[in-house]
Amino acid sequence: MDKLSAKEAAKVIDTSFEAGIDFYDHADIYGGGNSEKVFAEALEMSSVSRDQLFLQSKCGIRKGFFDFSKEHILSSVDGILKRLKTDYLDTLLLHRPDTLMEPEETAEAFTQLKESGKVRYFGVSNQNPMQVELLQKYLKDDLIINQLQLSIVHTPMIDAGLNVNMQNNPAIVRDSSILEYSRLKEMTVQAWSPFQHGMIEGVFVGNSDYPEVNAKLQELADKKGVTDSAMAIAWILRHPANIQPVIGSMNPERIKDISKASGVELSREEWYGLYRAAGNELP
Repeated sequence: MDKLSAKEAAKVIDTSFEAGIDFYDHADIYGGGNSEKVFAEALEMSSVSRDQLFLQSKCGIRKGFFDFSKEHILSSVDGILKRLKTDYLDTLLLHRPDTLMEPEETAEAFTQLKESGKVRYFGVSNQNPMQVELLQKYLKDDLIINQLQLSIVHTPMIDAGLNVNMQNNPAIVRDSSILEYSRLKEMTVQAWSPFQHGMIEGVFVGNSDYPEVNAKLQELADKKGVTDSAMAIAWILRHPANIQPVIGSMNPERIKDISKASGVELSREEWYGLYRAAGNELP
């Protein structure tokens, strides 16, 4: 959002709200903090009020290292709130695991933020079950969110569960069964980069390097009366884990089109058809 003017960003907020989208994901590193500043200016210009939105931000990534210290978390939140021009965050996530985390200290920061009214709920990003459990041990409230990379062409959290007891590459458990763990703990998985391939290497939708999955996306999109991007999101929404996609678009028309994904119904055959079209083989 930092690349938009406040007026353009206000249109994004209004269009999204009209389409039923009231959740915004930020991070203190996005645009060096400028993304949050532009959003705050835009919100003042929009027809939507702060209490109608669910605002989330993330902290913990610093230049060359990760930092879950109490001092850094508290300082980061103060900066986030100032830039967003709000008194509180609905959710704060820890952005990427910090192997030097001292969970008692991190928990103290969370408790202070909760008691001061600065943050309502807490979660993590890109963490495995044991990392979540380690922090959860010292917290009074449950961690409610884990933000993880997921798209039709990036499915390691799904692959391993479909290839149990196999010796092929998809059988490798890369994240300690985070999808099943999240469902057991009733943690919301937020899918980041739902249109990307690789480590934010580019968009796969409409990309000629991915002919089979794009052909299948378009086939189903035409059948359901939505765009191929909406179909890519519908595929994620079809999973019973109630995954929340973070679409990352700042284009009002594209946001309206993508929002139609919530009305798409996919059969098991259609869902697996897209999964296989992405190059995945079932055992």
